[in-house]
Amino acid sequence: MRIAVIGAGGVGGYFGARLVQAGEDVVFVARGAQLDAIRTAGLTIESPRGNAALGPQQATDVPAEVGPVDAVLLCVKTWQAADAVRAIPPLLGPETCVVPFQNGVEAADDLVAALGPAPVLGGVAKIVAFIDGPGHIRDVGGPTAAAFAELDNRPSARVERLRDAFRRAGLEVETPADIHAAIWIKFMFVASAGGVGAVARMPIGVLRRVPATRGLLESAMAEIGALARARAVRLPDDIVGRTMAFVDTLPAEGTASLQRDIAEGRRSELDWWSGAVVRLGRAAGVPTPIHAFIYDCLLPSELHARGLL
Repeated sequence: MRIAVIGAGGVGGYFGARLVQAGEDVVFVARGAQLDAIRTAGLTIESPRGNAALGPQQATDVPAEVGPVDAVLLCVKTWQAADAVRAIPPLLGPETCVVPFQNGVEAADDLVAALGPAPVLGGVAKIVAFIDGPGHIRDVGGPTAAAFAELDNRPSARVERLRDAFRRAGLEVETPADIHAAIWIKFMFVASAGGVGAVARMPIGVLRRVPATRGLLESAMAEIGALARARAVRLPDDIVGRTMAFVDTLPAEGTASLQRDIAEGRRSELDWWSGAVVRLGRAAGVPTPIHAFIYDCLLPSELHARGLL
């Protein structure tokens, strides 16, 4: 398959590199030092699942140079997505699929509004990886998986082709029976763990071990579960318990991307994580006091990182 990866950070860099290893025709859409490194030195993956050192790769900051592809993996941060989406139309052919791997629950809707419904899939990425220097992606362990499906959950040839490409690359991948539930289940974990972790300034191993922060995690997840059900998303009744059981399997040193961004003074996805829970909760009449507390506590740091404070 010919695949365009927009955003070559922890998610896009890792998935793209594994797809290259499997022989897929991958072009990276990146910028700055990461773009220069991919073009000249290539990509290096450091991972418990096996390291990889790839030579110089196809990369550009002008998507129009790429032309139509079979699949677009949108792997930028949520706050970068609006600019990235404007670069997608030249990549689209009649059967191209666009898979948003953003955190949050609004990415697919935003893509449909910008591109129309035809190319858009729902997508979920489960990976703890980040840029550890230009051209260097570090995977710290835990799950490395993807899920995607048509938004109406029907089977399609393009989903099967992309799923098969991921499998050839040795990536864990599924096509869920309900992609919307899968998106919200991932959101339940990442928004809760990222928000509580950022406020507590501790990794997941500490959050799950200390009774107070473990309780906060469970309460934050319950708020998201209630919100999802109010929006007619079908979640299992025991999903909070199952998500906490998943938390207990993760590497103790793990942290969410929002937590790392806040700690290092960078702009984060706060408005699309706890901020979205609060905003969507108000619209649906669902109380979200834990996420409101998280959002209010982290907002000054976020405004400072944006140069607004």
